[in-house]
Amino acid sequence: MLTQAGCLARRAQLWETLPTACEWVLIADPRHVLYLSNFWIHPLTFSAGERCWLLLEREGKATLLGDNFSLRSRAGDPYVDDEVMVKWYDHKHSVVNRDHSLLKAAEQVADRLYGRGGAVEAEWLPVGAFELLGLDHEQHSVRLEASDVGKPGAIDLGTTIRALRRQKHPDEIALLKECMRAGEAGMQRLREIIRPGISEFEIFCEVQHAAIAAAGRPGLIYGDFRAASASKPKVGGLPTHHKLELGDMFTLDYSVVLEGYRSDFTNCMTVGAPNPKQQHLYDLVSAAQRGGEAVLKAGTRAKDVFNAVNKPILDAGLAANFAHHAGHGIGLAHPEPPILVPDSEDVLLVGDVITLEPGLYVEGIGGIRIEHNYLITDTGYERLSNHVISLT
Repeated sequence: MLTQAGCLARRAQLWETLPTACEWVLIADPRHVLYLSNFWIHPLTFSAGERCWLLLEREGKATLLGDNFSLRSRAGDPYVDDEVMVKWYDHKHSVVNRDHSLLKAAEQVADRLYGRGGAVEAEWLPVGAFELLGLDHEQHSVRLEASDVGKPGAIDLGTTIRALRRQKHPDEIALLKECMRAGEAGMQRLREIIRPGISEFEIFCEVQHAAIAAAGRPGLIYGDFRAASASKPKVGGLPTHHKLELGDMFTLDYSVVLEGYRSDFTNCMTVGAPNPKQQHLYDLVSAAQRGGEAVLKAGTRAKDVFNAVNKPILDAGLAANFAHHAGHGIGLAHPEPPILVPDSEDVLLVGDVITLEPGLYVEGIGGIRIEHNYLITDTGYERLSNHVISLT
C-alpha cells in the first residue's frame, strides 16, 4: 500500500506547484484522493463506485469527507488528521440520496474556507458543491490574488495533479512491482494450460486465480484474453467461449490492479509449434522492443521511442500492420502519459513507468503483441516485468 511518507511527500510537491495565495484544495477524483491520502474504496465492496472527498489545507491538515458506509469501506488506513462523517444509513431509517451526504459533509467545513484562496477539482465536483462553496461554475479556483496567479480560475487542479502523477514515488513503485509479480504468475499459468480445446474463458479463470493467489489479497484483472487466427488477426477484449485450435495465436495482454495501481504486460503464444511466418512476426516484434529499449532514458522524446520501435517493422514493409501505439504510461490509469505515438509531444521523465508494446496483425498469418513495463531512471531504465516472452 502507499505509505504515509509517500503521501506527505506528494502533498508537499502539490503545494510547491500552487501559488501561495492558495490556502486549501478540495480533491474529488478518487484516484487523487488515494494518491494523496491512501484512502480508497475497494471495488469489491458494496460501496464500490461511491466516493469521498479530501480537503487539504496548506498548514498541513488533511480531512476526509464522506458518508458512514463509504468511509468504512476503505481498503487501508488513510493518512489524514480528521474525518467529517455524515450518517447515510443506520439500519433503521430509509436512505436519502447518497450524494447529498457528500454535500452535507462539505457544508460542515465550508465556513472555515470562506475568505481564503482555494482550488477545487472542477471536473469531479457537482454543481451543488460549487453553490455550497460560493464558486463560479467556470472557475477552478477562488479568491486568489491577481498578482499571484494572474486571474481567477488560473489553477487547473486536476491537470496539476495528473502531471505530478507521472513521476512515481518509491511507495508507488513498490506497489506497481507487486502488481507485476502477480501478473507474472498469471502469465506462467497460461504456459501450463494452453492447449487445443481449452476455451478463452477457461484461460481467463485460471489466469485470474493464479494472479490473485500470488497477490495474496483481493484485486481486479482485466485485458485481452483472445485467440487470433489467420482469418482474424486482430482481436481483443474479454474472453469468449471460443476453444483454441491448432495454429491459433493466443494473446494475453492484461493488468492486475491492486489498491488502484496496475501492471500491464503481454505475451502471445501459439497453439502448437509456430509456423515460419508466425516466427517471423515474433522476430520482428522482438527486434522492435529491443529497438525501443535502446533509446529509453529521461529526456528522450516519446515520438523518438515510437520511431525506434517502429523501425524494424518499417524496414520489413509491415508498418501498416502495426496499428497502435508503441507504448504508454501506466499507474493509476491506463493509458496515461507519456504516450509513445508518432505525433506525441511528451518527453520521458525520471520516474515515468511505461510500456513498450509492439504488435503485428497480418491476414493469412495471425496477430502478435508483446509488452514489458519499465521505470525510467537517471541512467536509463529498470525493467519491472519479468515474464517470459516467447511463442511456446
